[in-house]
Amino acid sequence: MSDRHPAFFGYGSLVNRATHDNAPATPARLSGWRRIWRHTYLRDWPYLSAEPADAAIDGLIAAVPGDDWAVLDRREAAYRRHPLAHDRLSPAPDWAHRIEVYAVDEAHALPPNGHPILLSYLDTVVQGFLREFGERGVADFFATTAGWTAILDDRTAPHYPRHQPTTKAERALTDGHADALDLMRRRA
Repeated sequence: MSDRHPAFFGYGSLVNRATHDNAPATPARLSGWRRIWRHTYLRDWPYLSAEPADAAIDGLIAAVPGDDWAVLDRREAAYRRHPLAHDRLSPAPDWAHRIEVYAVDEAHALPPNGHPILLSYLDTVVQGFLREFGERGVADFFATTAGWTAILDDRTAPHYPRHQPTTKAERALTDGHADALDLMRRRA
């Protein structure tokens, strides 16, 4: 096949196709990894990351045409890329000859420090999961993500640079799941 590309597996904001223009893309499930909020010394709020574990997470496999990782590597500067075995992905698209996942670089990592998750970031992630996997996918995102901490409500003045406009229903979905986890909310 002549249109084969390297690809990434996105499990957070990269699931939201409005935050990037990488195509083709397909929803998939990754086994042997889990999603976790990670703190770093690079910024006050945590990043979503992935780490090997006896678990499975949903996400989006998207092409990196021409093997041009520069834009993504700049976007994901706090992360390192890790190769994934195709048999860990279901489905692994025929057009992807190599698939990698970004995980927070241990050189930047800090232990959990109580700094809050940006609500504008979480809204963007939830919107992506809703579009790709429906409400069940959003519930699975919350259930399969570790390391939850307080939320910084920055909706009126988003700190997340790739935040997306969200509907009242999308915001209510995020709020409902955050409330179910009993996450404290701080005002920005």
